[in-house]
Amino acid sequence: MSEQFTKATFYTICDQLALIDTDLATIINTYGYPPLWSRPNTFETLVHIILEQQVSLASALSALNKLKERVQELTPARLLLLTDEEMRACYCSRQKTTYIRYLAEALLSGQINLIELEHQSNAEIRAKLIILKGIGHWTIDVYLMFVLQRADIFPAGDLAAVNAMKRVKGLPKTTTKEELIELAAIWQPYRTVATMLLWHFYLSTPLRTKVGV
Repeated sequence: MSEQFTKATFYTICDQLALIDTDLATIINTYGYPPLWSRPNTFETLVHIILEQQVSLASALSALNKLKERVQELTPARLLLLTDEEMRACYCSRQKTTYIRYLAEALLSGQINLIELEHQSNAEIRAKLIILKGIGHWTIDVYLMFVLQRADIFPAGDLAAVNAMKRVKGLPKTTTKEELIELAAIWQPYRTVATMLLWHFYLSTPLRTKVGV
């Protein structure tokens, strides 16, 4: 299984990253340590991440809360009882409704087992999730980082992290994804924690963008 970070190691890793990258050290010195963002390994969490695709975090949370109001406990079986109209009333687009239902069916059929994923490598998890409709690399990255707390993920498709990295390092807006991935290599094997520092900077400064896809 790929390396994880924990509450016990998180701040030590932040300090290690600060020693090798003065830009990350500046974030800590200016804004303090980032929160240790984490989410439980549940269907609800994956629905939340799908809802966060290409919209603001506030919009996604509003839709999630509407769904939870409607079904009380957000489980695959209960979700599948909702009609298209009820999903729309919960701020779910037609496309995201399709994605969420597909995920619910995959869990109910046993195609995906969330507990089993906890014991698999990043590559194995990515291979299993990427075939699900509506689950792309950004969604998988967030799942690996927030839910399974895998230590070495750089979500190159996350606009908040990418824009924060460009600002922190004074990079031109035209810097490519490939160039950013190459620059992020210095943070291995803790690229997840480095990204959390970038998100912390992003959330602590006025410039905001939509999240990734």
